[in-house]
Amino acid sequence: MSENRLIYLPLGGAGEIGMNCYVYGYGKPGAERLIVVDIGVAFPDMDSTPGVDLILPDITWLKKNKERIEALFITHAHEDHVGAVGHTFDALGMPIYARAFTSNIARGKLAEYGVEGKAVRTVSAWPQTVTVGPFTVGFLPISHSIPETSALVIDTPAGRVIHSGDFKLDPTPLVGEPWDPALWAEVSKPGVKALICDSTNVFSRHPGRSEKMLGPSIEKLVKEAKNMVVATTFASNVARVKTLAEAGSRAGRSICLLGRAMRRMIEAAVETGVLKDFPKVIGPEDAAHMPREDVMLLVTGSQGERRAASAQLARGKYNGIELKEGDLFLFSSKTIPGNERDVIRIMNALSEKGVDVVDESMGDYHVSGHANRPDLETVHDIVQPQIVVPMHGEHRHLREHARIATARGRTGVLAVNGMMIDLSGNAPTVAEYIETGRTYLDGSVQIGAMDGIVRDRIRLALNGHVVVTVILDEEDAPLGEPWCDLMGLPETGRSHAPLVDILEEDLAQFIARAGDKTLKDDDKLEEGLRRVVRNTSLTEIGKKPEVTVVVSRLS
Repeated sequence: MSENRLIYLPLGGAGEIGMNCYVYGYGKPGAERLIVVDIGVAFPDMDSTPGVDLILPDITWLKKNKERIEALFITHAHEDHVGAVGHTFDALGMPIYARAFTSNIARGKLAEYGVEGKAVRTVSAWPQTVTVGPFTVGFLPISHSIPETSALVIDTPAGRVIHSGDFKLDPTPLVGEPWDPALWAEVSKPGVKALICDSTNVFSRHPGRSEKMLGPSIEKLVKEAKNMVVATTFASNVARVKTLAEAGSRAGRSICLLGRAMRRMIEAAVETGVLKDFPKVIGPEDAAHMPREDVMLLVTGSQGERRAASAQLARGKYNGIELKEGDLFLFSSKTIPGNERDVIRIMNALSEKGVDVVDESMGDYHVSGHANRPDLETVHDIVQPQIVVPMHGEHRHLREHARIATARGRTGVLAVNGMMIDLSGNAPTVAEYIETGRTYLDGSVQIGAMDGIVRDRIRLALNGHVVVTVILDEEDAPLGEPWCDLMGLPETGRSHAPLVDILEEDLAQFIARAGDKTLKDDDKLEEGLRRVVRNTSLTEIGKKPEVTVVVSRLS
């Protein structure tokens, strides 16, 4: 029998930003007991995933090995770490461990699927630990842009692993625990085999800044504003929401929260005791009737989400409130790569209303929730791991982080989704490759990325669609001429005649020339009609549309 081994397997979040899902295992090869760390989502865009609601990690491998899974541990309550917990619970059914604030959010997600909150077990911060199978796991506090973020201290018979989760080194985060280097040094003292580490800001060469630095500049901006002030940020960034609310309150404004996600996060933070002394808020009906210079709105939609409060305010009214010329709109957030066009679209719509738009480009109104390169090096020096495995980043982030670790005398390992790493012994190796991918939540149904549904949707969007209908009698003779219905195509082409007329004329000529073999064979007939539509369309409009042929035969 082979000896026991310690494995690390990313199923999401390694080679991309978002959709985090990581697996650790210990035991004999192929029979390891497993724990899962985080199970999050990514968000779609109209270019590559039109119509999709959420993107989830492909959990096929986890489902095949369901009986080996001991538990799920959630590091914090950001959507890209906890967002898929409700969607996957029925398939996996594993116990869930998290700290109080994250537990509150996770229970809400499970409740949407009719799962009782007992599935989530609340754990206190280090030194409390949980033992499941061969693993003993503790939640090590670290600062981030959401309360009660924790790294995980994972003890195994093969050594101690620290899974950093998302983090920054902030001694004054305002909400949540501050960075405590002494605690991290104490935890690392017994020796750390591997540090699995956030890589998001590895290319930023200056030390990260504290949340506390933002208050004065935001307060000055709000005080100098003449009319209504609106600010948007990540709803989960409770510290930033508090900073904004306090700035508005000190400027003499009443605070109104708009957007379900923001209200939910603030409620959860208050319920779990991580948020205290939040300024008093008013409802939208009161805000709509107050003098504009006395109101500050805190709204969802910092990433350009079409249905969020920011987008609706940019388009018109939201909850009875309408923005007017001279109002101020602050984006106190970083735009996630890929969301730029949606955010700029909202900014321009606001500008067209005469609203003054301020963003984070000057660095006065936003600080990142992730560790920059000097901060990563600080953590490496404190933890002193034998192995550094970068995670939470695109391939270029992981590669650069591994290079830094190697240059500083440690073993840096580049591991992307599906790459199972054997951490046993002194030289990590690739144990095997697991097929990974993503699934889509499309309405209320989960579909595979390779099912072809989204691909067909993209083809329809790019090429347009033509439906051809032809009716044949009992003797396979056409009853009348074929007709077309067009969608997403120009009305006229190069001939300056209606495109539908040209298509129907060419289809009629094809039917008139078709022999009995073609008319009696649905497949041949459909293929011939489809070819006529595509060739004629290419000549007329330079495109080959998608074609659906309906052949009706009278019996």
